[in-house]
Amino acid sequence: MKYVSTRDNSKEYSFEDVFIKGLADDGGLYVPVSLKKYSAEELLEFKNLNYNELSTEIINQFSLDFISKEELSSLIKKSYSTFREKEVVKISNVGELKLLELFHGPTLAFKDIAMQFIGNLYEYYLSKNDKKINIVVATSGDTGAAAIDAIKGKSNLNIFVLHPNNRISSVQRKIMTTVEEKNVFNIAIDGNFDDCQNIVKQMFSDLEYSKSINMSGVNSINWARIIAQTVYYFYSYFKLDKKTVSFSVPTGNFGDVFAGYLAKKMGLQIDKLIVATNENDILHRAISKGDYVSKEVRETISPSMDIQLASNFERLIYYINNSDSPKTANAMKKIKQNTYQIDKPSLEIIQKDFLSESCNEQETLDIIKKIYEENNIILDPHTAVGVGAANKLSFNDCVILSTAHPCKFPDATNNAINKHEKLPDELQYVLDKDENFQVLNNNTEEVKNFVKSKV
Repeated sequence: MKYVSTRDNSKEYSFEDVFIKGLADDGGLYVPVSLKKYSAEELLEFKNLNYNELSTEIINQFSLDFISKEELSSLIKKSYSTFREKEVVKISNVGELKLLELFHGPTLAFKDIAMQFIGNLYEYYLSKNDKKINIVVATSGDTGAAAIDAIKGKSNLNIFVLHPNNRISSVQRKIMTTVEEKNVFNIAIDGNFDDCQNIVKQMFSDLEYSKSINMSGVNSINWARIIAQTVYYFYSYFKLDKKTVSFSVPTGNFGDVFAGYLAKKMGLQIDKLIVATNENDILHRAISKGDYVSKEVRETISPSMDIQLASNFERLIYYINNSDSPKTANAMKKIKQNTYQIDKPSLEIIQKDFLSESCNEQETLDIIKKIYEENNIILDPHTAVGVGAANKLSFNDCVILSTAHPCKFPDATNNAINKHEKLPDELQYVLDKDENFQVLNNNTEEVKNFVKSKV
């Protein structure tokens, strides 16, 4: 399978290029030249596969020129061997709704599912190449912890994680900053997540710099993350054994819900993908009325969605414009100028697959309280937003992606129900352990100099 950039599809790339570079040199995101679309008969062959087997079948379509199917299967088994659920994910009932629990990995968030795979994929690559890679990643809370756990202690890999200072939960931060391995560097930026993301993008776009440190990225823009996340849409569809399934996805950077869109493009019978946002509702405004003008980021109790510029939305723009890369590049210029409006024909195309809703702070707390009182289940605030969006749209029979364990957000659940879940025993140590992170200004050159001094 070959890949192109969303901003210039005249040049083709291999999976190795896409995986190692993460972001295209022109600032665009990588997408496949063409997609394998499964027939109904082919999908039936997947129905009884376990999670590891299903992952192997789906990911193999995208990576065959990089890793053999046999080696991929072994790598996937290794990646998920530490998960608390044998089948990696779990489906549970909350009234008529289904929860797809994605938080059974080592850092208690859905990001582990892709990150554990990616960490081992880097190790596989480096075992065959005499190189050293420096991973630079921005996090709104969970990506950084998952990336660190996947990369810590691995040879010839360093990881630098930028998080917004004092804008993620203390538990999210401590899972990152109490790691002692020497190849892990935490950087707290005096700004919001979008500032962190912009710094990383500017570092990538400085080609001389990024090549000098052999820089790579594991944000949700990395195609390897998207394809790993696509698997649990297939898995839950087969487990539910229905003709069609809809999903409500709490999302800020549009990566997790784009994985569902990819699954649908590959032939999976998905009806609607509900984009669930908090008060930072740019995606809801974009999908419901075409308004993609960013506003000031608000701090909320669901910090992983405190984002105004959703990086993966560029891939959707590319697809709704019939893979027209100049048109996509022009749209991205307008987004940078904060003037982008989605025209009516494009909006109608988007709304065939997507619906959206947002929940404010009080609504989110009320959902946590209601679900606890009626079902004796504690939701994390992001999952609560997913439930709230489905309720507002009257989608009573859909799957809510439960993206994080509620123990990571004790302040939110204490506020809602005067109760919080405890961290699993194996993570209790982070509460009292010394933290180690560097606070830097919201300045790209300052971050570049810090990273350069450590590699």
